Amino acid sequence: MALKTAVITVSDRCSRGEKEDLSGPAVARLSAEKGLDVIYASVVPDEKEEIKKELIKCSDALHADIVLTTGGTGFSKRDVTPEATMDVIEREAPFIPEAMLFYSLKITPNAMLSRMKAGIRGDTVIINLPGSPKAATENLGAVIDTFPHAVKMLHGEGH
Repeated sequence: MALKTAVITVSDRCSRGEKEDLSGPAVARLSAEKGLDVIYASVVPDEKEEIKKELIKCSDALHADIVLTTGGTGFSKRDVTPEATMDVIEREAPFIPEAMLFYSLKITPNAMLSRMKAGIRGDTVIINLPGSPKAATENLGAVIDTFPHAVKMLHGEGH
């Protein structure tokens, strides 16, 4: 069974149609290549309440196993994806972002400037990824193979 996956791009400019969303489709492509079933994709502005609403929709209404966000994790005043994520998750999974950071630091020292978060809401794993297509897919590639095991544990299927 393929894991149901949702991809949310967080970007003011993409949400207004001023810039093409390249990160969301790149994350969706890699997810599909790795056997995940991408059931939903959206673009929202860097607005905390809109991000929270979309995260809740994907986990509670769409019952996605995995929700991947891309964008809004940097130092800009508008970058609020981590805060929105922390508001909706029930349990944090801090070592997912740490694993991505460890991997990314081998590529660029700028990796330490990301504020990605990950956690669990119900039976859904929510993971923040950086906003650039390259960084998003590199970070996703570092952890994506653990998703089936994570979801099995969430569903009570043991280790």
